[in-house]
Amino acid sequence: MEILSFLLDGFALAFEPLNLGLVILGVILGLFIGAMPGLGSVNGVAILLPMTYLVPPTSAVIFLGAIYYGAMYGGAISSIMLGIPGASTAVATTFDGRPMALKGKGDLALVAAATASFVGGSISVVLFTLFAPPLADVALAFSAPEDFALMLLAFATFIGLGGDDIPKTFFSIFIGLVLSTVGLDIISGEPRLIFMGLPGFMHGINFLVLAIGIYGIGEMLWTIETTKGTMEITHANITFRRIGKAILSLKSGIKTMVMSSFLGYFVGILPAAGATPGALMAYGIAKGTSKDPESFGKGNVKGVLAPEAANNAASTGSMLPMLTLGIPGSPTTAILLGGMVIWGLDPGPMLFVEHKEFVWGLIASLYAANFFALVINLSFIPMFLWVLRMPFTILAPIIFVLCIIGGYAPTQDMHDVWLMLVFGVVGYLMRKLDYPMAPAVLAIVLGPLAETSMRQSLLMSSGSFEIFFFRPISGTIMVIAIFLLILPLLHSFNRMMRHRASRWPL
Repeated sequence: MEILSFLLDGFALAFEPLNLGLVILGVILGLFIGAMPGLGSVNGVAILLPMTYLVPPTSAVIFLGAIYYGAMYGGAISSIMLGIPGASTAVATTFDGRPMALKGKGDLALVAAATASFVGGSISVVLFTLFAPPLADVALAFSAPEDFALMLLAFATFIGLGGDDIPKTFFSIFIGLVLSTVGLDIISGEPRLIFMGLPGFMHGINFLVLAIGIYGIGEMLWTIETTKGTMEITHANITFRRIGKAILSLKSGIKTMVMSSFLGYFVGILPAAGATPGALMAYGIAKGTSKDPESFGKGNVKGVLAPEAANNAASTGSMLPMLTLGIPGSPTTAILLGGMVIWGLDPGPMLFVEHKEFVWGLIASLYAANFFALVINLSFIPMFLWVLRMPFTILAPIIFVLCIIGGYAPTQDMHDVWLMLVFGVVGYLMRKLDYPMAPAVLAIVLGPLAETSMRQSLLMSSGSFEIFFFRPISGTIMVIAIFLLILPLLHSFNRMMRHRASRWPL
C-alpha cells in the first residue's frame, strides 16, 4: 500500500500542467529524433539538455525521460519505412520490418512496432515500480564474468536457435568480431587493424556506420537490381479502422511481446548493457522458438514485435541502476545522470529516501509518456505511410541522402561516410550470396562489450578461464550457451542417423 500511495503522489506531480505538457512535447520530439538516422535518443537528449535549465529539476528529468521514450518508439519508423535504422536499438526491427513494408504491409509493421513498444514499456514500468530495490541488487551481482557469459549466450542464441546456414552464420559473426576490434586496444592503448594506416580507423568502426551501410545503402542497391528501379513500395489505403484491425491481428504475438519485455528489462538493468543487446537477443530467441523460423528476415511480424518490446523495456530498465546505484545502464542514461548531478540530485540508494517526490514523479511520468507515445505514434502512422507510397525513383535518392547524413552525424568525419559506402557494397554482396547479415551486426555491437568483460575477468583470475564456470550465475549461463552452440551438431547427427536408418532399415 505504501508503494501505491507514493505512486499516486507521483501521478499528482506528473499530471501538473507544466509536467504533462513537457511529457507530450518530449514524446513528439523524441519520436522524430528517433526516426532520424544517426541521431537517436543519445544525441536527442544531449542536444536538448540545455533547454531543461528553464524548468525545475523534476520537470527537466521528466522532459528528458519522455524524449528517451519517444526516441525508442521513433527508431522503428525509419527502419520500417526506409530500411535505415534510426538508432542502434532499432537495427533488429529492420530485419523483418523492412520486408513487411516492401510487401505492402507497412501499416501492420508500424502498428506492431507501436503496440510492442507500449507492451514492453508498460511491463517494464510496472516491474520498475514494484521491484526496484531487489532488481538493483540482482544487477549489482553481475560483474565481468557474468557479463561475458551473457554476451556469449546472445551469440549462441543466433547460432543454436537460428534457421540460417550455420557455416555462413559463423562466418558472418567472425567478420563482425574482427571489425569490432578495429581501433585502439582497450588495455594497452596500442592501435590494431588500422587498415593502410588511415587515421579514421583510430576511433574504431562506429556501429551506426555499419548498420546504415548494410541496411540502408545495401538494401537500396539490392532493391534497384531486383526491381529495375520501377517499384512503388505500397498502395495501402490507410484508415484508422485498418489500424484498429492491425492491432487486433497481433493477438498471436502476445507471448512473444511479454517474453521479450521481461528479457529486455533484465538486460536493461545490467550496467552498461543497454537496449541494443536486449533487442538483438529477443529477436534471436523469437526466431529460435518460432514454428516457422525460416520466415524471419522475410517479413514475419514477430520479428518486429520482439525487438521493439525488448528495446522499450530495456530503456526503462536502464534507468534502474542509474537511480538506485548511480550507475548508468546506457549511454542515454549516462547523460541523464549528468543532468541530475548538475541539478543537485545525487543518484544512489538514498535518492528514494531523500527525494521521494522526484523519484515517484519520474516513475509516474513514464506511465504517461508510454501512453502518449502510443497514441501519438498511431496517429502519425498515416503520415509515415505517405512516404512509402512515393515512387522508388524519388524515394531512393532520399534514402541515399539520409544515409549520408546518418553516417556523418555520429562522428562528423568524412572517413565514416566513405566507410559506410563500402559497407553498403558489402551488404549488397552478402545479400546476393545469401549470407545472413544479422549475426555480423550482432557481433559488432556485442564484440567490444564481450572483449572488455572477458579481459577484465581474466585479469581477475590471473588468466584462468575457470572464473566463467565456477561462479554460480556465469557458470549456469555458460552451460546454456555451450549447449546452444553444439545444438546444430546434435541436429546434424540426428538427421544423419535418420538418413542412415531409412537407407538400411532393420
